[in-house]
Amino acid sequence: MLAFRKICAVVALVLIPLGATAGETVLTFTHAGEQKALDMAALQDMESVEFETTTTWTDGVQVFAGVPLSVFLGTYGVTDGTLRATAINDYAVEIPVSDAVEGGPIIAYLRNGEPMSVRDKGPLWIVYPYDANPDYQSEVIYSRSIWQLDRLEAIE
Repeated sequence: MLAFRKICAVVALVLIPLGATAGETVLTFTHAGEQKALDMAALQDMESVEFETTTTWTDGVQVFAGVPLSVFLGTYGVTDGTLRATAINDYAVEIPVSDAVEGGPIIAYLRNGEPMSVRDKGPLWIVYPYDANPDYQSEVIYSRSIWQLDRLEAIE
């Protein structure tokens, strides 16, 4: 029984990014005047995907896992408009909701199977599958690929 508890504790630690504790808000989402505080477990409970891609900010092929933006927005009934995505340092970008398509960007919480620390562009990073679609290899899309994401606001 003790070995099982140790394994569960290790698994729990792996799923929580460095700098975050269980239950700590990692993403605040605002839509229609309502604000939701999501911890890592809430994001990990949503449908997730994984894909391989290169990025202009990392070396070599990376494996990203996270919630498809389409799934996230669908959970909250967002179908059109714009998202204002804001990072921990208050850097902000606008992402059209029309980007949230199947096979499109994700709210990544793992890179190469590991949680991302703030120092390593985490704990959340909007990542597009750049190698899967040449349309994703543009300065416009790169500018929407915000890391250290901690706030999303749906603007209609």
